[in-house]
Amino acid sequence: MKLVLGRDDLAAAALSAARVAGSEPERVDIKPVHKASRGFVNQSDTELCELAIVTVLQALAYGKPVLLLPVTTLGRHQHQTLVTLGRLSVADVEGHSVGVRAWSQTTGVWMRGFLTEQYGIDLRKADWTTYEGHHVEGAEDPSWVKRAPQGSKLSADFIEGRVDFGIMGNELPSDDRIRTAVDRAHEAAEQWSKDQGFIPVNHVVGVSEAAAAEHPAAVLAAFDAMRSVLTAKEEGGDVALHPVGFEGLRGAFTKAAAYALEQDVIPRAVDYDELVERTCTALGVPPARLGG
Repeated sequence: MKLVLGRDDLAAAALSAARVAGSEPERVDIKPVHKASRGFVNQSDTELCELAIVTVLQALAYGKPVLLLPVTTLGRHQHQTLVTLGRLSVADVEGHSVGVRAWSQTTGVWMRGFLTEQYGIDLRKADWTTYEGHHVEGAEDPSWVKRAPQGSKLSADFIEGRVDFGIMGNELPSDDRIRTAVDRAHEAAEQWSKDQGFIPVNHVVGVSEAAAAEHPAAVLAAFDAMRSVLTAKEEGGDVALHPVGFEGLRGAFTKAAAYALEQDVIPRAVDYDELVERTCTALGVPPARLGG
């Protein structure tokens, strides 16, 4: 059973637990971890893989054999990811150009959701540019979004002024001129999470339908081991940074699915309980076994 997990502590725990459960697990080292998504979703070239939450939603909507193992490997605030170099603010998004690495990038989905829900922005009144395609075969950018010329880089276009705003997380370049477009972004993000009762989850764990059917004991053991690691390291606060279990992830998945649908990231509505049912059926367990 091949595993792709970005965090060393979670990978070590999952490998050890799966081995004890009778499997012969192998960690596949792919960096950055999101580059493993396409092969996992479309070719099932690994059995257990760290995935962006929106990739899971797209996989379900497009009928891919992907299940959710409800473990958060990356949760973080997102309001600070909309950046600008000039004097523009979040109120100026309409009528200006905005770059985002990929339309289905989870950071972008969260930030665009905040733009519409909190700031009243009509996304179709901004000039959107993407730089990569989707991890899930069959998914395409909306007709109102343009693709940058081949070879273009978001960071360069942003720094050199070819786009007015950028939505960037880990890929944010180092430049003293960069500032967040949302005023007091971290405070806004903390208040949003407090009001919603959950943090914007970025990455979770996917498992292939074949692996769930062939190695259910190993998959469940890996879940238990990762849950133990995350629970032990969870810091106190109003909301969990790395929620685990179906109920723990319900709020984030439901909100992300609503945002993804209104942004034309997914072709149909995705009900979270559909994910829960498919995973539990494949593993032969009730929802309570996986925290739900």
